[in-house]
Amino acid sequence: MPTALALSPHLDDAAFSCGGLLASLARDGWRIVMATLFTGSVAEPSGFALACQLDKGLGQEVDYMALRRDEDVRAAAALGIAPPVHLPFREAPHRGYGSAPELFSDTRADDGIAADLAPAMAGLIAAESPDLLLAPQAIGGHVDHVQAVRALRSLDLPSPILWWRDFPYTVRDAAPKEPLAALFSALAEPVMRLAPDAQARKRAACAAYASQIGFQFGGAAGLDARLAREEGRERFRLSGRLGAAVPGLDAG
Repeated sequence: MPTALALSPHLDDAAFSCGGLLASLARDGWRIVMATLFTGSVAEPSGFALACQLDKGLGQEVDYMALRRDEDVRAAAALGIAPPVHLPFREAPHRGYGSAPELFSDTRADDGIAADLAPAMAGLIAAESPDLLLAPQAIGGHVDHVQAVRALRSLDLPSPILWWRDFPYTVRDAAPKEPLAALFSALAEPVMRLAPDAQARKRAACAAYASQIGFQFGGAAGLDARLAREEGRERFRLSGRLGAAVPGLDAG
C-alpha cells in the first residue's frame, strides 16, 4: 500500500490545510502518517509563551502542549488515519520570539532550529519510506512554518512533495504574506476536489482542535464559514512527479 507522510509544523496545520486529502487517501487504501514537528511541552512557561495559553482560558498549571497533542489524536481519528507522530521540538514562543508580530516577521538570527529539524525529518522519512510527502508553503509567514520548509528543502528527497497552502492564513487576508513564494512560483498547482465525506471528515478533524477554534476562527460558526470559502477544494504546489494515482487531484 502506498504511504503519504504529512509534515505539520503545529498541531493542527496538516488537518486544517490538507485534511480532506489525507482522509481521501486513507479511504483509497493509503497508509497515512501525520507527523507534527513542534509539540514539545515546557514545564514552566513564562512571558509570551505563557500568554499564548492564558489568552485561550488555560491556566498556568495546564500542560498546553499535552492538551494539544490529545486534540491531534482525536483529529487523526476523525480523518480515519493512524494515531499521529509527535516530534519534541519547541514552538517559537519557547525559542525567544516574544510577541505575536515576531512570529510573523523574519526568523531570528539565533534561531537555528532548521538545523535540528532536518536530521529528524530525514530519519522519519527514512523510517516511513513515503511515496508522497506533504508540507507547508509557509503562507502567512509564521516562523515555524518557514523553518520547517527550510529544513525540508535542505534534504535530498526522492519523494514527490505536495506543498499545501497554509489554511486559515490563506483566507484571513486578501493578500497573505508569502515569504517563500519564489520557491514555489514555477511549480504546478494541483487542486484536490473533496467528496462530501472527505469534507465532513476534515471539518470534524478541524473541530477536534477545540483549544484553537475560538482563537483561529471565532468559534465553530467561523470555522464553517472559512471552510465554506474553500468550496470543497485544497490547493497545492507539486515538486517531483506523482508515482501513485490520487483520485480527485487535478494535477494542474
